[in-house]
Amino acid sequence: MKWASVGVDLAGSPKRYTGLCRMNLDLYCESCLSRMDHEILDFIFSSDPEVVAIDAPLSLPKPGQALRSCDRKLVEMGIHVFPPTLIGMKILAERAIKLKEKLEESGYCVIEVYPGGTQDLLGIPRKSRGTILLKEGLISIGVKGLRCDESGHELDAVTCSLTGIAYIKKMYIEVGDPDECIVILPRLEMFLKKD
Repeated sequence: MKWASVGVDLAGSPKRYTGLCRMNLDLYCESCLSRMDHEILDFIFSSDPEVVAIDAPLSLPKPGQALRSCDRKLVEMGIHVFPPTLIGMKILAERAIKLKEKLEESGYCVIEVYPGGTQDLLGIPRKSRGTILLKEGLISIGVKGLRCDESGHELDAVTCSLTGIAYIKKMYIEVGDPDECIVILPRLEMFLKKD
């Protein structure tokens, strides 16, 4: 099967699970959990996607700033974000930046995504409201291949993959400033039912 997008719901530490998902252009997906960087990279390399969509800051704020331009714009849109300067978020960003560099060295297109923001835009409940509601929301917009036992990390990775598909289909918006950071979000019309 040709995989178009891999979504990564990255954990800040290999001690915690990272959610991974690969998805084709028909929105069929497969997901799993992983811990180590080499396992994450192996999953991506074996999937050989057009885009890798990572849920983690792929840059740090300018010195003296708590938020990046993309974070501020998400807040203006009513989407809650965690400041990348929080210690846990900084550790996450450093891990994500290293992964991004390895992936780009291997020729992959890497984008920063935010599944909570995607879920808010699409009217899908976030995992904090329960994985069953999140899964039902993903199925309602056409995601296929979900199992009965995905974790919240996997479902966020599915949402990352979905955003990657929107990016491939050029049905996305860029939030932020290209000189500092860009977060990709899908455009709602990609998921409107056609009569």
